[in-house]
Amino acid sequence: MLVALAAITVLVAGCSGRSDDSGASSEDSGAKSSSSSSASGDFGDLSEVCGPGDAKTASAQGVTADDITVGVFTDLGFTKNPEFVDAANVFTSWCNEAGGINGRKLVPNTHDTNLTAVRQQMVEACREDFALVGGGAGFDSLGVQERLNCLLPSFPAQVAQVQSIGADLELNASPSRFVGYDSYYGFRKWAMQEAYPDSANAIGILRGDAPVTKTLSDQGTEVVRALGGTVVYQDAYPPSGIADWTPYAQALKDKGVKGLIFLGDPKHLPKLEETLTGMNYKLDWIDANNNNYSQEFIDQLGKSAQFQNNLLDLGGFAPIELADQVPALQQVKDMYAEYAPDANITFPALRAMSAWLLFSKAASACGDELTRKCVYENGLKETEWTGGGLHAPVNVGDNTKPSPCFNVEQVTPEGWQPADFKPDNGLYRCDIPPYKYTQDYGKPMTLADVGKSMNDLN
Repeated sequence: MLVALAAITVLVAGCSGRSDDSGASSEDSGAKSSSSSSASGDFGDLSEVCGPGDAKTASAQGVTADDITVGVFTDLGFTKNPEFVDAANVFTSWCNEAGGINGRKLVPNTHDTNLTAVRQQMVEACREDFALVGGGAGFDSLGVQERLNCLLPSFPAQVAQVQSIGADLELNASPSRFVGYDSYYGFRKWAMQEAYPDSANAIGILRGDAPVTKTLSDQGTEVVRALGGTVVYQDAYPPSGIADWTPYAQALKDKGVKGLIFLGDPKHLPKLEETLTGMNYKLDWIDANNNNYSQEFIDQLGKSAQFQNNLLDLGGFAPIELADQVPALQQVKDMYAEYAPDANITFPALRAMSAWLLFSKAASACGDELTRKCVYENGLKETEWTGGGLHAPVNVGDNTKPSPCFNVEQVTPEGWQPADFKPDNGLYRCDIPPYKYTQDYGKPMTLADVGKSMNDLN
């Protein structure tokens, strides 16, 4: 059961691919290198995100004249992945060296859910924290009711389950999913109608056998049909994986699948591809999904890295391999080199950085009277948020419709590289309107669901 839960968690929590293989260490994540230099408080194209000031009041729970305590959710105890803890230590170290938030130091308060203890950790956060920033949990819906009951704003790095996606008092700096919309519609339309049109009538969907992936599979089927395509193969495998992938690979070959949507634990896809490659069966494309945006995934592919065509959609986030062209990405790399030289820069960590930046900019604008209402309302004002240049613009205050921007990465002999997806807006392509589902797959929780309203926020 725990193995199955782990596989599900990796999937629904979104991206967990490593962009840097330097080797993570949570113990070293807060350490500074000997070449530490004073931070300016500017990030990318954002000015004075952090800086000194003369704050004097204890204006809200978790806020004193000296400190701001913010909660960071993580499944670290179960996944052993310290990416959100590392990101919190890197950002707060950088921000505090620049002067903090108007002179107040940021204090990250880690809440390790150990996968299933989300509600218990949320109860603790409600007692201690000013807000939640830069974290995520695979089973995040388990804590939404408590969070809304205690009126705790959240600036997550990522969200996973429907009740949490777009819930009230949540400000998502770089959303990867929207309730009611397909987050990968632009990518799928490009793949099926432009890049590989012969694949449209031969789509396969293979998923780990769990309720959450059943929903994702149903959504994928709806989108394929909306694009005029046909799903010729659909199946589920044990979420913990299997020793021999031959039956699934043979079924894909027998059905003549040309485009594969894979929904499951990242470590399983290379094994399936190894079997397909051994059978000399090559698909037009495989949607590896951005869980697998890592050099580790390419290494695990072996011969399949060149034989198969692996693609993924970064959803409008600048690729880490282009850091020399994107100042904000380069600054993240510099911050990690200074404050956590042994930590990995993962894709969720980049999302966490955007979340920390949004919170800090909003909090800085509150001055001495830092309250939850003030930081939340300031965050809502960001209608073209890019995290200083980390990603395509996001209207933070509108969680009803996703940005149309996407960008496709492809496995090449040189590693992950942008595919030929015809960008029309810098690094991104933004000319395909998002697709709204016709079926009801659930809805996020609101303040009204717990008997509260925005008037209760102080």
